Amino acid sequence: MRRISFFAAMLLLLATSCGQKPEVIQLFNGKNLDGWTLFANDPDVAATDVFSVVDGNIRIAGQPFGFMRTNEKYTDVVLRAEWRWVGGQGSNSGIFSLVQDGLLCWPNAIECQLKAGSVGDVVLLGGSDVKELDTPEGGARPRFPMVRKENESSEMPVGEWNLMEIIITSDGGVDITVNGVHQNHVTNKNFTEGYIALQSEGGPLEFRNVTVTRIVK
Repeated sequence: MRRISFFAAMLLLLATSCGQKPEVIQLFNGKNLDGWTLFANDPDVAATDVFSVVDGNIRIAGQPFGFMRTNEKYTDVVLRAEWRWVGGQGSNSGIFSLVQDGLLCWPNAIECQLKAGSVGDVVLLGGSDVKELDTPEGGARPRFPMVRKENESSEMPVGEWNLMEIIITSDGGVDITVNGVHQNHVTNKNFTEGYIALQSEGGPLEFRNVTVTRIVK
């Protein structure tokens, strides 16, 4: 039986009890990348060569680094996205939430790590900060601070589809569930709304069924 996260279950329960049907927004139409801004961190490479649609899925090349970002900002949503590695081996990538303005290799954002073996870790990009970051008193802040996932890896084998659920709330909360297993929760100190982005940072991978569901309050 497929597992469902506690937070997603509560969302559905609240929506049902209120008699309201949550609004589901398709971020990817299965045909093209309309609604997204593409960025490759190499002026000699066209972003459309890095981000494309193959057989109805988003295909991300992995090189050069970059990301594809929604044109709209979001908060109080449940982001759901399926992804898999292609090419026979796992590599590195990420899903960004609460992304701020600026087409930079490392924008101000909360990254949910997709690196094989580390899915569910949180990486703080571009100076972003969260309440849960544990920095020793007097210690230097790392270039890429991390909040480690709570549980053992819940990733599927390379080549199989995975499901990521990220709940983004207007108090800055980012809650992460991987294949039905809760893995992380952080609270952004500075931003409560932002873009959503899919990263190119390693090897090729694909995404499908990328949606956001409005949280009914």
